[in-house]
Amino acid sequence: MRKTYDFSKAKKNPYAAQLKRPVTIRLDEAAIAYFKGISEEVGIPYQSLINLYLRDCAASGRKLDLSWR
Repeated sequence: MRKTYDFSKAKKNPYAAQLKRPVTIRLDEAAIAYFKGISEEVGIPYQSLINLYLRDCAASGRKLDLSWR
């Protein structure tokens, strides 16, 4: 390992904008169990499945139709 490194010709990471940011959300047990079940079937981590589902909802403009009484 070198004592010093020269980063003067380094390039900015082109994928930096696509990096994921950790957040804390509260999900009920049924939702977690649902995605964990699917994750075992398809072999993708359940957090990745939740991210894919939310990204699909955002891309397609899907919105909930909620009415509070």
